[in-house]
Amino acid sequence: MLASSASDSAIMVRHFKLAGVPISLLNMQMACEEVQRRCRTRQGGYCIFRDMNGVVAANDDPLLLRAHQNAVMVAPDGMPLVWLARLNGFNWVGRVYGPDFMLEFCRISEHSGLRHYLYGSTVTVVEKLAMELLRSFPGLVICGAYSPPMKPISGAGHLDDVARIRASGADIVWVGLGTPKQELWMAANAPHLEHCMLMGVGAAFDFHAKVKRQAPRWMQRMGLEWSFRLLSEPRRLARRYLIGIPRFFLLLARRGCETV
Repeated sequence: MLASSASDSAIMVRHFKLAGVPISLLNMQMACEEVQRRCRTRQGGYCIFRDMNGVVAANDDPLLLRAHQNAVMVAPDGMPLVWLARLNGFNWVGRVYGPDFMLEFCRISEHSGLRHYLYGSTVTVVEKLAMELLRSFPGLVICGAYSPPMKPISGAGHLDDVARIRASGADIVWVGLGTPKQELWMAANAPHLEHCMLMGVGAAFDFHAKVKRQAPRWMQRMGLEWSFRLLSEPRRLARRYLIGIPRFFLLLARRGCETV
């Protein structure tokens, strides 16, 4: 376990509302420090990594919006959210991209004794992900991995999953169920995993298992990752991006930004 220190005092994480959805004013270092602190103090909670599509989805679904409101962090995963934060004077905000956060946190916690659990995706992907993480970080403690069958967010099946995670002694649970399922799952189950940090990293499972390609870094920096993913999976993602992006800007024009 990470040693306790004076840094266990809470980081003052500020937020602003973007089209009514709270976004944490963070950068990668701040996010890593806060998750480390919560793991040290066993406070638990869950973190959402948010992009434009997620802001739109939260405006359409009151349960999903409530999940954002109750999260300990809603990290700015997409560059447009970072740019909007900076335009509002929050110059320290940087992109906290879920796949990058996962690797960075595994790196800094490799020899800490923290116990990591992988939950989501398919059996094949989870097995490959565990193998790739241990190849990159041999000292990492992966205490369990499980790919749940398709089922509702609540119910006996998920209670079994929660019991399995609790029995593993996990400190941090990486959740790869995709949006909005992973956010709703974390919101529903965080109270039953009160000492775990739940991290909804979605496509990071596929990327780090090397079953899907990520956009080149230059596209990520320019906020064009969506176009790469659309070209890679047009059937699955066409509605998300071709309808979702214009709706994001319409919501932004209507509801604007507000410091909390």
